[in-house]
Amino acid sequence: MLKRQLNSPAAWHGKTLKQEDWIVQIEQDLNNELFQFVSRQRRNGISWEQTSFKEDSLPGWKELISDIQFRLEGGLGLLLLRGLSLEGVELEWARHMLWKLGVLVGYPEPQDASGKLLHDVTDTGQDLSSSEVRYYQTNLPLSYHNDGADVFMLMCYRSARKGGLSKIVSAVSVFNFILEQRPDLAEILQQPFYFDTRGQQLPESLPYQKIPVFIYHQNHLHVLYKREYIEFAQRFAEVPPLTPSQKEALDLMDHVCEEQALEFEMGPGDVVMANNYDILHARSGFHDDGPGPSKRHMIRLWLSLENGRQLPQQFAGTREFFHSYSRRHGHQERAKSHY
Repeated sequence: MLKRQLNSPAAWHGKTLKQEDWIVQIEQDLNNELFQFVSRQRRNGISWEQTSFKEDSLPGWKELISDIQFRLEGGLGLLLLRGLSLEGVELEWARHMLWKLGVLVGYPEPQDASGKLLHDVTDTGQDLSSSEVRYYQTNLPLSYHNDGADVFMLMCYRSARKGGLSKIVSAVSVFNFILEQRPDLAEILQQPFYFDTRGQQLPESLPYQKIPVFIYHQNHLHVLYKREYIEFAQRFAEVPPLTPSQKEALDLMDHVCEEQALEFEMGPGDVVMANNYDILHARSGFHDDGPGPSKRHMIRLWLSLENGRQLPQQFAGTREFFHSYSRRHGHQERAKSHY
């Protein structure tokens, strides 16, 4: 149980963060190198799924990739790559570009029970009445949450006609504030909550998981938060009702996230990356002009980092962090690469 505030580079406040601290402009020569690489691959009939990790394949990116890895684990835990040229680029080409950058930064991990390594984040027209539909498949606002694996990597291929504002917050700073103002609620947030897994649970696992929102392990504070999925878990008869204190803690968590968040708009070619143990993210609801080529479209990877931290044992059974935990702790047969 953590009862002191953490002084960490990942403890920042969105209202005071300077753009130069988290936005990295991609130089034109790096743009050209990536574009030419993908062009050669596709000309030779090599799909993004067949593109493997080779350091020398994009030599100009080597220094920036090392900087990205440090920023994600040991720095702010956040950065935005800006200036990737997608003008006139078809969707499959953009997927190829993101995948190549992803396998340089880390190891892509499955994002669902089917093992898909790359997801298109767009409005599918489905609603949440199905227990397996996830929020990213709708145009609804997303409250503060984290994704799976060590890091998420999200490329904007096309922005919405209206809405879709991105929000990112330091979970470390959120915890520090709650601990200062309400140490009793900080303690509750370090006790287990039930999360609905939305049909994405590990084989032979229950359709919900029980884990604290905050876990302190080896000098790092780790977060796992999805308010809606905590509330969805209430549909299971064996899950106990949330207590008034738990609801108060979650309400305060949401309030502080909103107060401290960094808000920004993503345009085509922007790529945001964040450490899922340090950072929570959200988005506002959005509206598209219509179906097809005018729809908001993001492309997402989940990555494990070579320089990733040791993870708490409680993450071993979570659908979000199982693969990174297994890879980190030597269970390679349970977390094999798919490329």
